[in-house]
Amino acid sequence: MHNSRMVTGGCSMMEREQGDRLTARQVLGAMIEHLRRREGLSLRDLAEETRYGHTYIHRVENGGQLPSDALTVALDRRFDMGGTLVKLLEAAREGSVQEYGRKAAEREAQAERIQVFTSSTVPALLQTEDYARALLHTARPKAPSGDFDKAVAMRMERQRVFSREEPPPYWAVMDEAALKRPVGGSGVMADQLSHVLKAAENPDVTVQVLPFERGEYWMLGGSLTLLTAPNGTMLAYVESFGSGELVESPKRVVELSQRLDAVRGLALPERESLELVRTYMEDYQCPT
Repeated sequence: MHNSRMVTGGCSMMEREQGDRLTARQVLGAMIEHLRRREGLSLRDLAEETRYGHTYIHRVENGGQLPSDALTVALDRRFDMGGTLVKLLEAAREGSVQEYGRKAAEREAQAERIQVFTSSTVPALLQTEDYARALLHTARPKAPSGDFDKAVAMRMERQRVFSREEPPPYWAVMDEAALKRPVGGSGVMADQLSHVLKAAENPDVTVQVLPFERGEYWMLGGSLTLLTAPNGTMLAYVESFGSGELVESPKRVVELSQRLDAVRGLALPERESLELVRTYMEDYQCPT
């Protein structure tokens, strides 16, 4: 870097910060913008060079979205960064999940409605402590045990939303893969699915399963959360492969909401969904 103040859009990164610490995602975006401007490139110039959309690159630069691996490698080579951007992406992905965990605790605690779709795991607000611990351990298998304790505690703390005097309606749709994959082993899964069935007894909780027989669909391999705030506004969080994007643009939230509706339409009705959950639970309880 040739300029420690990293000029972005006519103002320094420190001026953009406005007293708040930048997230790793914002730092990566600011770095890319700085490199582009240093080379005298417009967004469209860089888009033509990399063959990625200029609006996509703009979202990356303003910290609204993480770049893909391919775009990051292309930019790293274009600006001769020797792998620095790739390393920043790794840090940003981890930081994005941590950032969402903090924001989710704040937003979920006040949400008037929560809608979730997951394609490979049981939704976080329905997870048992043992299931969450086994799942989180896969992200950083060599991390100190204290880190896991903190992460698990944070996830369990988020579930206090169901203990509110007036808990929000919660609608979860999960892929059958979440039932089939034995996270933590048979014992952990049996307890986990029993917990899901218990949670579904709550009239404010709706659980559906999207069966394998439906084939391919949008969001295969990712997850989506929609939160409705007390003032009626909605935000979305899209997560895939350890990275996430918080979406607050009304237009994009509407698009994501429509896609969730489409996935929900493919899922089994709740009664049939819970019967499938029970079948898997019994298989875990009495493995053959």
